[in-house]
Amino acid sequence: MVCHAQGIFPADDGDKQMSTILPTENQDWGFWGTMREHAAEAWPIAFTAIHDATSTDPASVRAFLDSRYGRHFADGVNGQMHHGASLADAIAKTTAEWMGWRITQRTSRETGIPAGLPYLTGFVINEGIAAEAQD
Repeated sequence: MVCHAQGIFPADDGDKQMSTILPTENQDWGFWGTMREHAAEAWPIAFTAIHDATSTDPASVRAFLDSRYGRHFADGVNGQMHHGASLADAIAKTTAEWMGWRITQRTSRETGIPAGLPYLTGFVINEGIAAEAQD
C-alpha cells in the first residue's frame, strides 16, 4: 500500500480491491478512536474487508467506520484480539460475524433497513445515506 494525501492506494494484485481507502474523519470516536494504538494499522485492513464484504462505496464504508456502529465493530475486533487473534484475523472474524447476522424485523422498523439484509451491509448503507444527507 502506498500512502497519499488523498488516501491509501492498495497494490493492484488482480483481486477485488478498490482504488482508494478514504481516511477517517473521526479520530476521536468510531472505529479509529476505539482501536486507539492499533488504529493506523487497523483502518486500511478493516476498510478493505468491509468494502469487499458489502460491495458498498468507499464513502459509505468510511461513514460506517466513523459512526457509533464503527465503534461497535471495533469492540468486536478488540474482543477477538483479546482472545489471541492477530489484528488481520480479528478484523476478518468480526467482518464474518457481522455478515452472518441479519437485520431483524424490530431493527428494520427502528432504522428502515430491510429485514433479512446482512447486518454489516445494512448498517454500512444506512450510515452512508445518513452522511450523504448531511452534505
